[in-house]
Amino acid sequence: MATVRLYVEHPLGSGQSVPLNRDQAHYLFGVMRLGPGGDLILFNGRDGAWRAEVAETGKRGGTLACLAQVAPQGAPPDLWLLFAPVKKTRTDFIVEKATEMGARRLLPVQTDFTNAERVRRDRLQAHAVEAAEQCGATWVPELGDLVPLSRLLDGWETTRRLIWADEARAGVASDFGAQVTPGAPGAVLIGPEGGFSPAERARLTTLDFAAPVSLGPRILRADTAAVAALTLWQLHAGDWR
Repeated sequence: MATVRLYVEHPLGSGQSVPLNRDQAHYLFGVMRLGPGGDLILFNGRDGAWRAEVAETGKRGGTLACLAQVAPQGAPPDLWLLFAPVKKTRTDFIVEKATEMGARRLLPVQTDFTNAERVRRDRLQAHAVEAAEQCGATWVPELGDLVPLSRLLDGWETTRRLIWADEARAGVASDFGAQVTPGAPGAVLIGPEGGFSPAERARLTTLDFAAPVSLGPRILRADTAAVAALTLWQLHAGDWR
């Protein structure tokens, strides 16, 4: 059974030839030591997972050949994660774990207390791809550009329930399950290390489509809170049930 998984953007199908770029060739031939005839699994987020073999190798590229589909195209629950970027390694952690946890879309948001003024979307998308390769997914979540939270709320589709982690509710028994509906689109919002500002809290409290929740008896670090919130959403409304 092939253990190497690779995300590609090329179409996949029976007999399909898949060209490799330089980075992919380095990973397969230099790092994983695959040679001609070597087995691997390919996915592109559209055509399911395919068993493939190495047809040609090279330092700057190569070619793979699709052999047979091994899994149909899957889709994660309709769950978005909105998060305020924190320190670089912790933001990377959020993106990686959100992919593994089954979030469909990842949206970095600029809040009043967010320290990061910009994010490298291409770098974070690469982390999401790597996480999808490792966890066996057949899709990679969409990663948006950094946008102000206020602007995102202005254009929010009200049919999508927004659950925001309220650090002021730490110690209150978790009421997460009461705020989610199985099968309905949802979103989770995690604030920055300094929490939400009074103005942000006031606005979120007035929104009919938004609800504050407790994540348990202790105040969690932002990256931990993201994992905890996604776990609770999956438990109550996602594909873990």
